[in-house]
Amino acid sequence: MEQGLFQFSIDNTSEIVLIFDDTGRIIYANRSAVQQLEYDQVLDRYVTDIFPKEVQTEYDLKEVAADRNGEARQMLLYRGNRTCFPARVKFLPYKEADKCLYVCMAKNISNESFLEKKASIAGQEAEEAHKVKTEFVANVTHELRTPVNGILGNTRELLEMETDKDKLRLLHLVERGCRDMNSIINNILDFSKLEAGKFVLEPRKFQFRNMMEYIQANHQKRITEKGLEFSMIVSNEIPEHVIGDELRIVQILNNLISNAYKFTSVGEIHVEVVKTAQTDNRMELFFMVVDSGIGIARQDQDKLFKSFSQVDASISRKYGGTGLGLNICKQLVELMNGNIFVQSEVGKGTIFSFDIWVEVPEEECTGSGDSSVAAFAGNALEQTLIQKLTSLSETAATDKIWRFGERENKEEIKKKLSKLVLSIEMENWEKAESFAETVKQLVEEAPREVKSAALRLKMSVQKGDYEKAAAAAEVLQQIVEEVHGRG
Repeated sequence: MEQGLFQFSIDNTSEIVLIFDDTGRIIYANRSAVQQLEYDQVLDRYVTDIFPKEVQTEYDLKEVAADRNGEARQMLLYRGNRTCFPARVKFLPYKEADKCLYVCMAKNISNESFLEKKASIAGQEAEEAHKVKTEFVANVTHELRTPVNGILGNTRELLEMETDKDKLRLLHLVERGCRDMNSIINNILDFSKLEAGKFVLEPRKFQFRNMMEYIQANHQKRITEKGLEFSMIVSNEIPEHVIGDELRIVQILNNLISNAYKFTSVGEIHVEVVKTAQTDNRMELFFMVVDSGIGIARQDQDKLFKSFSQVDASISRKYGGTGLGLNICKQLVELMNGNIFVQSEVGKGTIFSFDIWVEVPEEECTGSGDSSVAAFAGNALEQTLIQKLTSLSETAATDKIWRFGERENKEEIKKKLSKLVLSIEMENWEKAESFAETVKQLVEEAPREVKSAALRLKMSVQKGDYEKAAAAAEVLQQIVEEVHGRG
């Protein structure tokens, strides 16, 4: 019974099963073999009919069967009409008394081969499409940059010659637009290079503190003009010179600080750098950019580092941007063997932090790093981040500042209105618009009359209308005083 069951299984399996004698003559063929090979008579044919390219003689058959000890290989099987199909084939030698037999098991893989070819063609097409897209992006960004820089250069020349205030305001708007356009072009080009794997870091020796001072000077004026505090700390453990890609480290920090500036209306922005590990001449640096801005909900934080993604659509309408900056930062940090993180609470601020590895020049190496430094980093950095976030939110008295009716809110509105009026007097409409937006946010919980007055003020500032803007600022101040008085 067992032999009959075995015979039934072999006859009905989907695989082709053939048995040859030592001359290569087929002495057994199962049902699948008869159906798939399409010979009138399979028995008594020779192995050279089925495998004309792989097996030519009895010697070849023995070699094929002995090779790889029954390991499957891909071969072509020929049908009775001389068409062929690919199969995964195993040959196993079998001794019976004084006879040597060979068992062949083959599985038709025509569908698999077709799908593999299709996938290969699709992969080649995708690669070609990606190459075309990359070249297109490079060409378009180059073509865009040329006219934008031409407009920017001519605008700056006109700014030096023009004295009419209305024309100067318009020229400043054009200059600002050109700067923003160049920033977008650079982001798209960097993203395209990173996506194509063609982005190469250019490490060199540079003065680390000089770089940090340059970054601070680059942002100090506009941050303090917005009414924010700006501070920076660089650990004494970091040597004077390091070897790394200075330009890209600056790019990452500029992006993170610009984000902090964009989303912070009250409080401060703080930057800190510490050494967290060292192995021989390689040093890990940990950077923190802390702000007391609007914060990010936990469920939205995963979106931050994805390309063309922002927390929600209103962000791009209100603050601008392509959603590429943080994705580029993430990829640059990873190229420097590091990681980037975010820690945030809505209404209490955000900390962006990242670590990178740099080299220390031979003349400044003090020996291999102490593993306790890395251990300290792992144990203490998270607590440090939480303390920074808590400290900033407490310093800024964020909750009370945004809650209309509180003393802190009243003082902040008064402070921002004072700076707004000064900006209007100087006809610095870009700065005035920033303060008008902050005032509008500060009165979001106020009665309708206050919010309406804040909206009218912002619209007047956006139009660059000196008389209406100055009057609207005065009206808003009076209404705020009246409502606070009634409260």
